[in-house]
Amino acid sequence: MKKNRKRILENIEILDFAAEGKCIVKDEGEVVFVEGSNVCPGDEVKLIISKAKKRFSEGRVLKINKYSEDRITPFCSHFGVCGGCKWQHIPYEKQLEQKQKQVFDQLTRIGKVNLDNLSPILGSAKTQYYRNKLEFTFSNSRWFTEEEIQNRSEDDSRNALGFHIPKRFDKVLPITHCYLQPEPSNEIRDFFKEYAVNNGLSYYDHIEHKGFLRTLMIRTTTKNDTMVVVQFAENNLEEISKVFDAFLVKFPNIASLSYIINQKKNDSYFDLEPVCYSGLPYIVEEMEGLKFRIGVKSFYQTNPEQAYELYKITREYADIQAEDLVYDLYTGTGTIANFVAKQAKKVVGIEYIEEAIIDAKINSEINGIENTSFFAGDMGKILNDEFVAQNGKPDVVIVDPPRAGMDKSVCQVLLNAAPRTIVYVSCNPATQARDLEILSEKYQVTLVKPVDMFPHTFHVENVVKLVLKS
Repeated sequence: MKKNRKRILENIEILDFAAEGKCIVKDEGEVVFVEGSNVCPGDEVKLIISKAKKRFSEGRVLKINKYSEDRITPFCSHFGVCGGCKWQHIPYEKQLEQKQKQVFDQLTRIGKVNLDNLSPILGSAKTQYYRNKLEFTFSNSRWFTEEEIQNRSEDDSRNALGFHIPKRFDKVLPITHCYLQPEPSNEIRDFFKEYAVNNGLSYYDHIEHKGFLRTLMIRTTTKNDTMVVVQFAENNLEEISKVFDAFLVKFPNIASLSYIINQKKNDSYFDLEPVCYSGLPYIVEEMEGLKFRIGVKSFYQTNPEQAYELYKITREYADIQAEDLVYDLYTGTGTIANFVAKQAKKVVGIEYIEEAIIDAKINSEINGIENTSFFAGDMGKILNDEFVAQNGKPDVVIVDPPRAGMDKSVCQVLLNAAPRTIVYVSCNPATQARDLEILSEKYQVTLVKPVDMFPHTFHVENVVKLVLKS
């Protein structure tokens, strides 16, 4: 019998969370996955089935008829529209429970890992103002909420400086206050908004690809350094100077102020050259006395205080000895490599992005670290048996891949090299579990520790220690 794809479920209870922030309901034994934003287990909802598949269906909440007793009041006025902090209505303790459960379910189900050794998740000491980087977008196509549409007048500006609405490249929600990044983040964003209004500067049109102001990136450090980078779509140096000179009058202590001329049809800037207008072309973060330069294009963990806790766990699991050769795969700007270098005889780091490797080498140099070597290239191509033969068989390998996990060829090289210990840091337990099953040919999981890097989201970091089977 064919399923009714658009049927309505009038009063059904949200039962539990699922992966990727979704929730679950059951209708006559059928599992229905529901987009999790603004719903909570225990809510009773009116639901429309949007997609019907063989093994499950997908639904969308039309109305919440009764709220769960577990709900709390979100602290941000943009909650439910912005799409950034989807779990503000969930108590933080419940968030941690779900992230722990997510790691357990995916590692046992996908990776077939015995998790008697799963440690309790490490929560973030800060659940607000914990990020060190935000990117705002200028758009002449503002997103209006339903309430704003009802009360809207012809004079209301369509310009917006804020965040893209999920799944809408052209619509931007204006942000009045964001709880993700500490000040002066909100003050800086408000300056550019007010300056643009007072001086008639045009916001970018994402359909016609024209306008002056395009994006605003703000980076901060725990040492109170601030970097500001603005993308302009017009190469008008006179107007850029006016904007930045006015900005520096109000914010004279900004450590780094740069701009990028971007006339492409997308906001990506890794193939464009930043121009430093004032200060240095980088800011500096510190960790255990080590200094890390963060440039416009540099990657650095966006929750720096929790990143320190993550790296300490990684170092502890690695248990590096004085004569050990360590490989740090997907090294980024060499943060972990430099963090563990003093414990090892030598650390070899590999990363796809060439600019990141340049940063990694600089970070070793400014910290007087002489036992690191860094290589740039596609991990699946550069890391092979020949590379291991030339650079030495590792005793310890630390891997911190992107969400897609490791290539099968990388897993095979690790199996061939057979290091004593592998420490696998992952931002996606599902792909991590897939890789762990491959590595189980020679390795046993001995320790697992989830770490919450992003409060009020469904994302979770996970650290796994693997030891070579005897």
